[in-house]
Amino acid sequence: MLGNIRTDWGHDSAGCAICGMMSESGRPMGGETIIRAIANMHDRSNGLGGGFAAYGIYPDRADQYALHMMYDDAAGKAAGERAIDVHCVVHHVEPIPTRALECIRNRPILFRYFVTVKPEIMKLHYDETEDDVIVHLVMSINEKVEGAFVVSSGKNMGIFKGVGYPEDIGNFFRLDEYSAYLWTAHGRFPTNTTGWWGGAHPFGLLDWSVVHNGEISSYGINRRYLMNFGYHCALQTDTEVITYLFDLLMRRHALPLEAACTAMAPPFWTQVERMDEERQRLIRTLRVIYGGALINGPFSVLVARRDCMIGFNDRIKLRPMAAARKDDTLYIASEEAAIRIMCRKPDTLWHADGGVPIVGRLKTADAAVA
Repeated sequence: MLGNIRTDWGHDSAGCAICGMMSESGRPMGGETIIRAIANMHDRSNGLGGGFAAYGIYPDRADQYALHMMYDDAAGKAAGERAIDVHCVVHHVEPIPTRALECIRNRPILFRYFVTVKPEIMKLHYDETEDDVIVHLVMSINEKVEGAFVVSSGKNMGIFKGVGYPEDIGNFFRLDEYSAYLWTAHGRFPTNTTGWWGGAHPFGLLDWSVVHNGEISSYGINRRYLMNFGYHCALQTDTEVITYLFDLLMRRHALPLEAACTAMAPPFWTQVERMDEERQRLIRTLRVIYGGALINGPFSVLVARRDCMIGFNDRIKLRPMAAARKDDTLYIASEEAAIRIMCRKPDTLWHADGGVPIVGRLKTADAAVA
């Protein structure tokens, strides 16, 4: 489905590459910088997947959901559009602009739709939000509609990904022509799954996007846990569960950021025993209530939402992550070398602690992350 183009595994793997940059004042930054940064970690991927998330790229349609879609063929496109039309008013539709590149082959059909939920559909879902309806739509298309796949579904943001090296994917999608206040990028070396267009990172749901270096050994438990809340993992990769866990814990259950990260990457019990009584009570409560959300395995993750960028490691830091700040901008990457591409002389630079989130927050009147 959606264009597997390579099966060669003849490259050495140093793990996936991730990087991101966020202007906390909302200052737009051109896409060429993030492309150069991820290209600097070229050897950490093998051409089986690359992608980018960009925030603030559709200011003229900021109140509409931007559905980025991939289709296998005309039949998949027709089926996907029927599903969208049932639930949504489509305000604008267009092909996603691309460049013809010889290295990018077996391309799917790529379209984007700017939509809102129909009033009559909201009446049927009177006890849910518009976000909830869009989540139902995304889950339904990705699980049930043959030949159609929702790449991203947030407002004023988009995910651009495919099979190829990330710098080629960025060039293919003409990301040098976009400006965003928050960018993340990923170069993939698939572990347990084949390289396919929908399986490249980032993974998205609503405004969330996730890029991940590592392997989620708790995927089966996390997947079954999420099914209890209506999330269906149909994308053939372990990273998908991280996206849905953030949506569940922070959007639907309204957990503060630190509590959500602690639920997913809690300290060891030997560490908990040395904490003060109040902190122990909090962590024990999170472990009891959200045991199915605990993520095991080596990982470093970059999570973005329209108001924040979050970087965090597994609790024993089995994957690298460096961070830096310069004025109002936060930079996070797998390697310091990539940060030096984005910012030659940062004010501060450090390496992440295991299980402790690094957070950038958008400093605007209507942005809030707990």
